[in-house]
Amino acid sequence: MDKKPDQNLKLLYVGSAPETIEELKACQNFELSVKENSITALNYLERNAGNIDAIISELYLPGNNGIDLKSLLMSQKLGHKKPFIIVAHEVEADKRQNAIENNVDDFFQMPLDIEKIYRRILFLKNKPDFVSHEDTAIGFQNYSTPLLKRSFDILVAGGTLLFAGIPLLLIMLAIRLESKGKAFYISKRMGANFRIFDFYKLRSMYPDADKRLKEVEHLNQYVKEDIGECEKCAALPEGKYCSPVHFIEGNAVCENMANREKKRVAFMKIENDPRITKVGKFIRNTSIDELPQLINILKGDMSIVGNRPLPLGEAYELTRGDRAKRFFTAAGLTGLWQVELRGRGGDMSEEERFDLDNQYAANNSFWGDINLILRTFKIFIQRKSV
Repeated sequence: MDKKPDQNLKLLYVGSAPETIEELKACQNFELSVKENSITALNYLERNAGNIDAIISELYLPGNNGIDLKSLLMSQKLGHKKPFIIVAHEVEADKRQNAIENNVDDFFQMPLDIEKIYRRILFLKNKPDFVSHEDTAIGFQNYSTPLLKRSFDILVAGGTLLFAGIPLLLIMLAIRLESKGKAFYISKRMGANFRIFDFYKLRSMYPDADKRLKEVEHLNQYVKEDIGECEKCAALPEGKYCSPVHFIEGNAVCENMANREKKRVAFMKIENDPRITKVGKFIRNTSIDELPQLINILKGDMSIVGNRPLPLGEAYELTRGDRAKRFFTAAGLTGLWQVELRGRGGDMSEEERFDLDNQYAANNSFWGDINLILRTFKIFIQRKSV
């Protein structure tokens, strides 16, 4: 690192990659402890969890992997609130998404950029409940809900829950009668300021919907044409790549192509999804499935109007550069792109959605929110299942 930052950090490194360990040891801003596997790391943390600033683990460890180690730390409450970063020689898309969904804070490819690792850990120490890429962290803008907007949220959400209590119970009973499983669906979402929270909906799909995702990927409205091939790699000898190598479904591609693929499938929206139940179709078409999010609003996770909180796999791909601006405002039950999308019958490209999210983040106001709510009521009963 060219310039020595002010703060030194105590790190626990789990793994045995000699070059990476030497790189971290050579940094004057790191005080490094190294453990080769999960068992020795757990034993160390039982005595020293309060004395470390962050944990860096290799993806593949003897007997398990870094994702399993993170889950184990959380279950045993050993350093579970410390920044946890996984490093690997090859960053596979499915492994990275699995890591983020299991509360890993970030995923870096070897050889490491030590300065980026340092900045990333500093950000995570200061914002333990947030997720973003290190380059977004530098320009981070903390959002606070205005008092008028928050008062409106509490009044509307509380009043609606009181009014809709009995109908909501009847719908929950219908969901349980049609298919086995819980009436509520709870998932992790990312909202304002990159904060992760439990997101509530009425279950509208069959319980095995997640396992059947591969069956319906070809129906995704946001999937575009083939991404083609990298022009820079085409000019290089076979087996050579213009940028660091990533693996997508077992195929090696350069980082440029990996980024194109991420942009292509960043959102999943399926028309007439066969995994949706009959009751589910009704509550989706009438937006009744969204009612439990009023609880999120009362808790302060969301507002009535804002940018839609995203599943972690989708959200993580948008936390760098201009696209991250969507997170610098409230997460909402309804918002600009939802109104525009349903007003057009579900016809909207991924880029248009990005632009509308950023537009709302830059120009939102209380009276603008009221206007969006009025527009939402006009299209409350949808003609298409989108």
